[in-house]
Amino acid sequence: MKLLEFWFDPVSPYAYLAFEALPQVLEGVSYSVTYRPVLFAGLLKQWGQKGPAEIEPKRAWTYRDVSWRAHAQGAGLELPVQHPFNPLALLRLCIACAPAGGAPNRRVVEAVFHHVWRGGMDANDGARMAALTNRLAPTREPESDGVKVDLRENTDRAVQLGIFGVPTIVCEGRAFWGTDALPMLSAFLRGDAWFDGPAWDGAARPRGGVQRR
Repeated sequence: MKLLEFWFDPVSPYAYLAFEALPQVLEGVSYSVTYRPVLFAGLLKQWGQKGPAEIEPKRAWTYRDVSWRAHAQGAGLELPVQHPFNPLALLRLCIACAPAGGAPNRRVVEAVFHHVWRGGMDANDGARMAALTNRLAPTREPESDGVKVDLRENTDRAVQLGIFGVPTIVCEGRAFWGTDALPMLSAFLRGDAWFDGPAWDGAARPRGGVQRR
């Protein structure tokens, strides 16, 4: 059985699209997926990056790109009225639906993604958040210290694993970043011989390039 960790933040449309596509990628594979909520902004801060929506030309391209990908994939996607938005309440809700130190199940993660990326509404609208929380019935208080600690620990662990963006799917020590990596993940899960040779490590070795100052 293949054990996968799906690292995500609902603020990312690419994480949503990867989530929707994952069952097809895993079809015919014996697997178990653990869903790991992580604060994308924390990863950006750690690695000194800006989010796609923080760079104006990249923001415009990102929204066009995800709209096209959703169309091509057959996944419903409507941009929320505010983006980027603060995802902390939704991340904490995901974690609050799991036992301490545990992970939310796919039903919870799906509900949160659909809350953001279907309907074109405000992800943090108070009435909508209250309805979602009531529907998911978390076993812990989303704003409790324990939930906040779990989210921080998730983010710290992601950094330790070298995760720099979402979605990232980790399997057997290999990290596959972004929707573009899903075909590569599929090949790995199905035993493509490329992964057994030196290519994986060799491709990533430093090349001594110019350092920008």
